[in-house]
Amino acid sequence: MIIGVPKEIKMDEMRVSVIPAGVQALVSAGHRVLVERNAGSGAGFLDQAYEQAGAELLDDGQAVWGEAELIVKVKEPLPLEYGLMRAEQVIFTFLHLAAVPALAAALADKKAVAVAYETIQQSDCSLPLLEPMSEIAGKMSIQVGARLLEKTFGGRGVLLGGVPGVPPADVVIIGAGTVGQNAARIALGMGAQVTMLDLNVQRMRMVYDLFAGRVITTMSNSYNIAKAVQHADLLVGAVLIPGAKAPRLVSEEMVKTMKAGAVIIDVAIDQGGIIETIDRITTHSSPAYLKHGVLHYAVPNMPGAVPRTSTFALTNVTFPYLLQLANKGYKQAFAENPVLAAGANLVSGHYTHPDVAHALGQVYTPLSSCI
Repeated sequence: MIIGVPKEIKMDEMRVSVIPAGVQALVSAGHRVLVERNAGSGAGFLDQAYEQAGAELLDDGQAVWGEAELIVKVKEPLPLEYGLMRAEQVIFTFLHLAAVPALAAALADKKAVAVAYETIQQSDCSLPLLEPMSEIAGKMSIQVGARLLEKTFGGRGVLLGGVPGVPPADVVIIGAGTVGQNAARIALGMGAQVTMLDLNVQRMRMVYDLFAGRVITTMSNSYNIAKAVQHADLLVGAVLIPGAKAPRLVSEEMVKTMKAGAVIIDVAIDQGGIIETIDRITTHSSPAYLKHGVLHYAVPNMPGAVPRTSTFALTNVTFPYLLQLANKGYKQAFAENPVLAAGANLVSGHYTHPDVAHALGQVYTPLSSCI
């Protein structure tokens, strides 16, 4: 199979979808790997390393898209890439289609095979390809939030951990999954007071035990969210519903009650976000804006700021599935591996993931009808 690795074109995105070691393994398995020049340079993987591993270097992404049967990326195709997609071409990447209906429509129109990292799901409901990026985003949410709280960045001028005689900052985390737990771990390590909200009482019990009671756990409902948000110095949105758009849990009225100079980090922004006052996507170059006196951070590719760590963490988990797709073709790979099959969002114009179809108001077609 011909596998294409284009350079990411999303602003400030420096990750790469396949490292030289992956190229070597694919070539050893009998595949051709086309890599766009400088695709890995932002993460410290130079063209020479790809060539030595057996890749063919191409000068531009259009050439990679034009020849490859399987495109592997980090982030979703952008409008400039929509016209490059074609029928039966497999596109393996983060898609988050519930928040990007135009991309879903383009994939359907082109009759491409869209396989989303974020909906590949194991029998225990875990999301193995999303989890390492969620771990990084959770940790980064506190790292970034602590910096934005500094006065020079427009924040309240509060040190997250306080000092003797001065209380620590209040960190509120909505969602107790992988993002939330990693955010809590870093916030506690920095000495903050942490409150976490979630709908699942079993998860709340697990969090309470995990952090030995140092996290204040509260059941998530509009009343408790409003109460917690009002006192937050740093608010982290960490809610994920696989394949679906994130619910709006923090209203504009709630944000208006927050302290001047407080900070909101919405990690769920790539699924639409849970904060009503986040009305724009931000970038690593211009990460935050002020609204109602509160700093809003809405960067959808947070792990892209640490591309070397993120690339290793991502490719560690994506590569086994990529190899299956390459070795077997998507139809056989889906038929033999239900975990991978859960990643199929669109196949030949059909919406094959029920949650994605529902979120976009489209008709769901069982995958078995398409392969």
